[in-house]
Amino acid sequence: MTKIAEKKAFLDDVCRETPEYADLLTLFRELYVTVAGREGETGISFSRTSHLTAEERMRFGFPLLAPEAMTVDPARATHFLDSVIEVMTRVGRDGKGELSLLRQALHGGGLDLPRLFRGCLAREREAIVEASAVCCVSPPLLEFVLETALRTALEEFAESVEPALVEGWKEGFCPVCGSRPGMAELAGEDGRRFLSCSSCSFSWPFTRIKCPYCGSEEAEKLSYFEAGDGPVRVDVCRSCSRYIKTRDSRKGHAGVPLDAEDLATMHLDLLATREGFERGK
Repeated sequence: MTKIAEKKAFLDDVCRETPEYADLLTLFRELYVTVAGREGETGISFSRTSHLTAEERMRFGFPLLAPEAMTVDPARATHFLDSVIEVMTRVGRDGKGELSLLRQALHGGGLDLPRLFRGCLAREREAIVEASAVCCVSPPLLEFVLETALRTALEEFAESVEPALVEGWKEGFCPVCGSRPGMAELAGEDGRRFLSCSSCSFSWPFTRIKCPYCGSEEAEKLSYFEAGDGPVRVDVCRSCSRYIKTRDSRKGHAGVPLDAEDLATMHLDLLATREGFERGK
């Protein structure tokens, strides 16, 4: 079973066990169905070519992938994005007008896809905002569609990266693509902490008592809270008021892809927000 198929299977189980989640997760489940088996069809590819070796990039705190390492085939990317838009139009309740406009811009050549994908990878939203204004859709909608394809391509690339290649990485952002962590995990008998990338799903070890966002190591400002008896809790930092959800795999769900676990614990995001914390990004 592929990783995407594993995500779909897990969300199916969640919806059976917690029916109130079904409506919230329908879009993601359908996207997984559409993407499964098509991971190599995004039109996005990456090269590790650089004037620095992988070891040098790690030593200087640079992720393996730089935006210029990305190559985009506009025709193939358009075909993939079109399937994403189709799912969102069929399953979603709102935004059908905007999705129609986005599809028109996509097929009319009004989107500079290489620039947009590089902007997403570099976390530079200027290109997204400009393109959104041109095709009359909201920036978050355009970003979601683009990142569905980008995450698919990044995850496939990250699966080829040997952990030894990024050994010694101590940063709070991903050593592969440079994105911030989406979740954390405690694994093994000693509960070693790992961060999981929000974009490519690569996991890397990280200091147990340290905020991955602001770097605070003041124990009295780092705490967590739980809701129920599940394996996921919320780690919070009172220095920067950010939080990250953390799964203790010793309590269950070991092996479940963390981005699927993230979707299945949206209630914890609501609780953290009510407590005045912002999701790290």
